Amino acid sequence: MVSKDILKQCTFLNDLPDSVLKTISQHAQSITVPAATNLFNNGDPSDKLVLVLSGSIRVYKRSESGREVSLYRVNKDKLCIITLGCLLGGNNYPAAGYTEEDTVLITIPRSLFLDLVANTPQFRTKTFNQFADRVSGLMALVDEISFHKLDQRLASYLIKNAPVINASHQSIADELGSVREIISRLLKSFEKEGWVELSRGEIRVNDPKSLQNKIIA
Repeated sequence: MVSKDILKQCTFLNDLPDSVLKTISQHAQSITVPAATNLFNNGDPSDKLVLVLSGSIRVYKRSESGREVSLYRVNKDKLCIITLGCLLGGNNYPAAGYTEEDTVLITIPRSLFLDLVANTPQFRTKTFNQFADRVSGLMALVDEISFHKLDQRLASYLIKNAPVINASHQSIADELGSVREIISRLLKSFEKEGWVELSRGEIRVNDPKSLQNKIIA
């Protein structure tokens, strides 16, 4: 059971009728999950909707060789499109997700989720609006991976996270679906051009304009 005060922290649920909020309060759970905890893995069953109150979940796909690519992140009041698809279709997870920091969640059982989708228009509209937004985001990711070179994608990542990026070359490789050796090689070439400055566990972006030119070249 989750108190209404906790539910009010989730703006995704804010405009639902009091009777619906009461039902959610009776069946939902609130949990705090430590950082670096696996919430679901490829092949796991999906039996609950997860709403994030604070923290972040990284959803990613891992190949048989062990390479990873980030699909998206689930933050406060955002929904996981893969979870939605699994809940609606009764399928198992085709990807994995873990907490990047200590994360506070509200979980709603699948049976109640399906009832809310079927019988509560406000909930259904919000759910499918987020579903559509996430699909657009995934299509953009597919476009980026399929049609942009890795050096362009790395330049885009650096600009997005500038001016100082505290990340290992391996974590950047996982983010972009590459391998550490290639990312390190590209970063060293960027450093040689004077675009970035590399130090242990840190990358400083010195010339975002040249990186931007790299993207559109």
